[in-house]
Amino acid sequence: MRAATKTSGTLATAAAALCVSLLITSDRGSAQSQPQSAAGSRTASPAAGHDPESMFAPATECLACHNNLTGPDGEDVSIGASWRGSMMANSARDPYVLASVRRETIDHASHAADIEDECASCHMPAAKQMAHASGTKASMFTHAADRGATAGGGELARDGVTCTVCHQVAPDRLGTPESFNGNFVVSPPLANGRRRALGPFQPDAGRRRIMSSVTGFEQEQAAHIRESELCASCHTLITKAIGPDGRVIGSLPEQMNYQEWRHSAFAAERRGCQSCHMPAAAGPVRVASVLGETRDRLSRHTFLGGNAFMLRLMNYFRSEIGVVATSAELDATARATVRQLEQDTASIAIERVSSSANGTLAVDVVVRNLTGHKFPTGYPSRRAWLHLVARDASGNVLFESGRVAETGRIEGEDRDTADTAFEPHYEEISSADQVQVYESVMGTPEGKPTTGLLQATRYLKDNRLLPRGFDKSTASPEIAVIGQAAADADFAGGEDRVRYRIPAAGAASITVALRYQPIAYRWARNLDGYDASEPRAFVRYYDALASSSSVVVATAQATVTPH
Repeated sequence: MRAATKTSGTLATAAAALCVSLLITSDRGSAQSQPQSAAGSRTASPAAGHDPESMFAPATECLACHNNLTGPDGEDVSIGASWRGSMMANSARDPYVLASVRRETIDHASHAADIEDECASCHMPAAKQMAHASGTKASMFTHAADRGATAGGGELARDGVTCTVCHQVAPDRLGTPESFNGNFVVSPPLANGRRRALGPFQPDAGRRRIMSSVTGFEQEQAAHIRESELCASCHTLITKAIGPDGRVIGSLPEQMNYQEWRHSAFAAERRGCQSCHMPAAAGPVRVASVLGETRDRLSRHTFLGGNAFMLRLMNYFRSEIGVVATSAELDATARATVRQLEQDTASIAIERVSSSANGTLAVDVVVRNLTGHKFPTGYPSRRAWLHLVARDASGNVLFESGRVAETGRIEGEDRDTADTAFEPHYEEISSADQVQVYESVMGTPEGKPTTGLLQATRYLKDNRLLPRGFDKSTASPEIAVIGQAAADADFAGGEDRVRYRIPAAGAASITVALRYQPIAYRWARNLDGYDASEPRAFVRYYDALASSSSVVVATAQATVTPH
């Protein structure tokens, strides 16, 4: 034991020296600008409570030890590199987010400061928490523009959903309405003034001492770090609509991922958010490159979602946007996102094809949702749709519904043609200008479709594919099916069945694809009229890459037997 202790202590000293060196040369600030411990880390007075300058640390201080991690199968499961290429790490740089927030502040100028502060809750959470601890509000645009700032939340703001945010969320009130809209509780400092670093594993005393002496954070095991309720804080959002006179006129359940999951079979099966979005790496894996213990069930920190388009957009315009992740890191996350969309999101099948003497073709298509929430879920700009093509023996197109143009527009789709209309839910499709689009359409109090979050008080349509086990007859109002899909007996938990009855005499083959677009054409186009740098920049980015704005999630094909 003595020999082991001596060796461990020697390595610990070397590790501490390395990490202290990294801290000293970082742009966090000089020793004079913040309290330091003997090892060079930040400390907080126990009586200070949430001292703003000691609440969080930039991700660079975590990446020094939580990179260069490899699983037994050779897979790179580095926590830092995986996170850096994720949408979580880039939540404050996302040009669509910044453009949309700017739009809302223009539309509702009297509430501009509150809008920035509210949106910062989940897109710049460290800066928001620090601002509130200082008695001020977070300013998203100030933080986004000031890339050189290292104090007052600048660097931490640009870190987006950074390490020391999620790993300091306390279990208090998680899963309750009080925690939604990013209203999580930050764990208070320990009695010695140091901050907690909450994780799924029980740390040994030696490694806990090393991390504490170098960073000012002390590891603690916390079971809630693996629970869906942790994610629910920022992925359950209720927005308040503002009228022309500046008064609140209603509210909207903008994102209900957690509630959808709770109403699905996945919740009963204990298949939570992390099981799909942070799947465990093959183990055992070292959790740190310096003195890291090997652990089973190390969660990957890629945070896979469905927004490959934005990852590629940020990569393409990386210099202008100020992305920190390497091109390879963003590309790896984008490719992993597409793989997840193709393998784990939905399936599609053609169950029956029949032709009649008059040339009418009947095609039954079934789409199945494989996720634990609605698909698409989350922000209402997302949509999925069916693209069906009937061809003759020579490959000539006889009928087509749902073709996407190079601009990202779906041909024949009402919403893409006019902002005042939207495509209904279909049980049967009989013409090329009818498209089955799975989406939520927000509406104003007057019933007009809108893409303005703070104009919307209800949904005019919500036929997003339901997860397995979702009973639409017992769903609460905030996750209800809205529109024609509510009465469609073939639209149920886990799947939707659509009949195509189309003029396609001579058809020899049918192909159908389920396509997904994280930023629908109308949502991008509705930013056109805003004379501000953020909307102008995003529209320019979107137009440059619009041809790749959607992904094919699943496909099926069938041959046609002549009548």
